[in-house]
Amino acid sequence: MYQALYRKYRPAVFSDVIGQSHITRTLQRQVAENRTSHAYLFTGSRGTGKTTCAKILSRAVNCENPRDGNPCGACPACAALEAGTSLDVLELDAASNNGVDQVRALRDEAVYPPANVRKRVYIVDEVHMLSTSAFNALLKILEEPPEHLMFILATTELHKVPATILSRCQRYAFRRIQPRDIAARLRYVAEREQISLTDDGAELLARLAEGAMRDGLSLLDQCAAAGGAVDSQTVLNTLGLAGHLQTAALLEHILKKDVPSALALFGELYDGGRDGATVLRELAALVRDLLLRRMAPEGSVALLSAGYDDGTLDRLERLTTDRRLLYLASTLQTAGAELYDSVNSRLSAELCLLRLCDETLSGDLSAILARIERLEAGSVPVRRPAPPPRDAVPSAPSRDAAPPWDNIPPQDNAPPWDNVPPQDNAPPWNNVPPQNNAPTWDNVPPQNDAPPWDNVPPQDNAPPWDNVPPQGNAPPWNNVPPQNDAPPWDNVPPWDNVPPQDNAPPQDNVPPPRGSSDWNALSERCRARLPAMYRSFLSQCAGTLADGLLTLYAPDSVTLGRLNNERVRAVLLEESGAARVDMREGVPPPVSPRENREALLTFSRRRPDIIQIIGEEPDKLPKEQEL
Repeated sequence: MYQALYRKYRPAVFSDVIGQSHITRTLQRQVAENRTSHAYLFTGSRGTGKTTCAKILSRAVNCENPRDGNPCGACPACAALEAGTSLDVLELDAASNNGVDQVRALRDEAVYPPANVRKRVYIVDEVHMLSTSAFNALLKILEEPPEHLMFILATTELHKVPATILSRCQRYAFRRIQPRDIAARLRYVAEREQISLTDDGAELLARLAEGAMRDGLSLLDQCAAAGGAVDSQTVLNTLGLAGHLQTAALLEHILKKDVPSALALFGELYDGGRDGATVLRELAALVRDLLLRRMAPEGSVALLSAGYDDGTLDRLERLTTDRRLLYLASTLQTAGAELYDSVNSRLSAELCLLRLCDETLSGDLSAILARIERLEAGSVPVRRPAPPPRDAVPSAPSRDAAPPWDNIPPQDNAPPWDNVPPQDNAPPWNNVPPQNNAPTWDNVPPQNDAPPWDNVPPQDNAPPWDNVPPQGNAPPWNNVPPQNDAPPWDNVPPWDNVPPQDNAPPQDNVPPPRGSSDWNALSERCRARLPAMYRSFLSQCAGTLADGLLTLYAPDSVTLGRLNNERVRAVLLEESGAARVDMREGVPPPVSPRENREALLTFSRRRPDIIQIIGEEPDKLPKEQEL
């Protein structure tokens, strides 16, 4: 009966295990020196040799003639264990025997010594599948087992194993096997099985195995069944990975910013049964490979995913830059995470493709950088307005972006309009004599012998408007004498030139006094001394100054919180001359009529020139009248 390649070529000794020399050397030395432990825990991903090493170790500790820590394979114990007929070495699957009852039965049987070998060995695969009660039942016998008992536990999810189990075992971590080691093993097996395996086919199978030797041998077995030489194209066709070529073509359209081709190819993939999430996931894997090849050209071979040959990766790598690859990777990651919550997955995937093709659609810093790169590369022309025609009023450009009319070259070798000779011996338009002996418009005499408008005499012998005598014996407006002995308005000096009254200095040169109750002037002085972070908040506030207390009213709690600090208080105290500052949230109390009157009287005394011009003296204002 045919036996699968991964079973047929399973290693029989520690030296045949590929890629785990750091573990096999230790186990060999323990067996050779008879210093084996009672419990081992093998961890690692699938296909890395955990179960294989467990079986080799179980045969090595029971071998009658071990050779440098390896089983001899010839003694009765090795033969029985190899054939699987011995009842003293049991291999259990914790996924199907995860209950506490199965562990109790195992514990009860383990106390009995082996019948034909030196040690009873229990190999528990996928031990993380045991229940909590099953782990608790295993603790006691795992901590203090009989001398003839050995446990070998294997798991792919170490974080699910309780710490109480970990502390009772010797732990060994199995690493993923490097692609070059897998490819070498595949060529060895292909040579033994007379399979024509090319180097590119072996490298592609090694990458597809993703560090698992068992997967690599299974893929080789599958491709060899197709017949003929096993090369990269055969691997792609046999394993159904020809769609990866379409993914590479889609990424090529994206890198070339060919939006119609990218959307059309995505439509074909979608109609062929591949959803948007799958396409974006394959694109992300391909972008990751390109990014690793660009950033780590020396050690990226072991990190690459499978499905793409070196020629395809090289061609795509030449079409892009490092920053563009980072943008593509981050955009695909974000779109893939949001795709599961989308109402229309196809629309979301198409929008993602649009952003991938044109970075300016992203609306973030990447869009600005993309526009700057295009401007620097000269791919985006800078539009400059055409200069206006000379001796002409500039006008809007025509729809067809035609040059100005003055600059249009003559068509069909026609001379310019200015040089066109008059037709039928007609003189130029400027020299056309008036028709019917009519004079030109500039020289047309007034009709009905009327003189020009500027020379029309006043009707009814009325004098011109400037000379119209005042009606009702009233004097002309320009000659109206000032009322109450006031000077004429035309002779009133400008406000800026009003002479100071009572020998008072000009008000424009008087600095606002410190301690003044004028909040606007005080706020302006304080804002001039404070940083910009406080100015906008202080401009929203109001304040009053009375009896040495400056009260500041903030419109809300946010403004109050920003201004209520020692720096702002110090500036307010220094500029206002107040003894203390009180900050609160709200609006200032309304001003009484008496305070309005006092403020007006104070202003009138500071500017008596304004009151004099109006016609009233400051002292003549009512003293007790409420305003």
